[in-house]
Amino acid sequence: MDSALIPKGVKRCPMWQFLLGLGIVGAVLAWGVYAMLLCWFKGLNQTNMNDYYGFALWIWADLAVIAVGGGAFFSGLLKYIIGKDELKNIINYAVLIGFICYSSALLILAIDVGQPLRSWFIFWHANVHSMLTEVAFCLSCYFSVLTIEYIPLILENRQIDKVPFFHNLGHNMHETMAVFAATGAFLSFFHQGSLGGVAGVLFGRPFSFREGLLIWPWTFFLFTWSAAAYGPCFTLLITWITEKVTRKKLVKDNVVELLAKISGWMIFTYTIAKICDTTRWANITAPGLGQTLADFYTGTAFYGYWILFAEVVLGGLVPAIILISAPLRKNPVWRVTAIILAVLGVSLNRWVMVLQVMAAPVMTFDQWILYYPSWQEVATTILPVAYGIILIMISYRYLPIFPQEAELNPIDDEPEVEAVADAPADLEPAKA
Repeated sequence: MDSALIPKGVKRCPMWQFLLGLGIVGAVLAWGVYAMLLCWFKGLNQTNMNDYYGFALWIWADLAVIAVGGGAFFSGLLKYIIGKDELKNIINYAVLIGFICYSSALLILAIDVGQPLRSWFIFWHANVHSMLTEVAFCLSCYFSVLTIEYIPLILENRQIDKVPFFHNLGHNMHETMAVFAATGAFLSFFHQGSLGGVAGVLFGRPFSFREGLLIWPWTFFLFTWSAAAYGPCFTLLITWITEKVTRKKLVKDNVVELLAKISGWMIFTYTIAKICDTTRWANITAPGLGQTLADFYTGTAFYGYWILFAEVVLGGLVPAIILISAPLRKNPVWRVTAIILAVLGVSLNRWVMVLQVMAAPVMTFDQWILYYPSWQEVATTILPVAYGIILIMISYRYLPIFPQEAELNPIDDEPEVEAVADAPADLEPAKA
């Protein structure tokens, strides 16, 4: 039914199967939308936020999707600025995943604010002394850049590309994409860094407070570094999942291995910097504020030393060593294991930097306070996941996301309807 819209030279599942998948994911999406409307119309009493947890589960989800969405700006930097031309075969998917991650972050913020109609107050009544203001500005601007980078993909749809205006517009946008890639890298450096800077300047929360360079605490640089290091792993993970679902090879191994190798070295250097930062903080910064390392890890089993080991070793050193080692990296099982560990590692880092910060007692009369999200928080956190799956399904079906797909999955004969659809308008179908 929709074969004229499907990219030439590739095959897609039957329409009924596609609609069935959309319906299942759409039901999850509707559940999240219902929870979101409850939060908007009944207020934030739908959550389990309290005096200790003023940001709920959403703040972790927000920082996590922004971190893993870093694959878009870093892959763009590698492709358009540094000149890693092999990445042209995965850059489209990196942009799509980045677009989903950043639009999800804005959606989560709209829920967290509670009154989305007043979202414009961030810009009109900006607090120029707040790092969060810089985050809001850079995040909005970078989402605009991602939208500009996503538009040429839409214009490459088989039918839209037949219109001369859209064809020329898409071609010209491709020619200037290096400018947008550089702009995106610049904006990402500041908003990723400022998210880390917010935690680093919390004098009243010694677990996250850091010294640093001039006005920037070390966490400013660690957040930017970790997003660039771990973001490509998320791109590779979603690509691997897509290949499993579609049962097709979509990207050649040399492209995957190149991105995995770069990510491995970035994770390795980041983890070394993270270990140095933690060592200095545990031996100089925290004692200087009247607390010890044990104060932050021995009060409850949930936030025991295991979480530090899981973040730095299992989510840092282990995937870095696997991805750096050529024999291990070329093995699909080891490579996917490392990618999964890396994505869990950066997600755990963001959890620690926002929720453990609020859980750790800072006064002698304080106790460890654990946090349990309400079902409305869980549903609205799953909502962006369902939205992302739907956008990937539609984009994969109708847009040429993977340039190597046709070469890797040759089909014997083109359906007749496609041949007719591609025929010049001034020829009879039989002659075409």
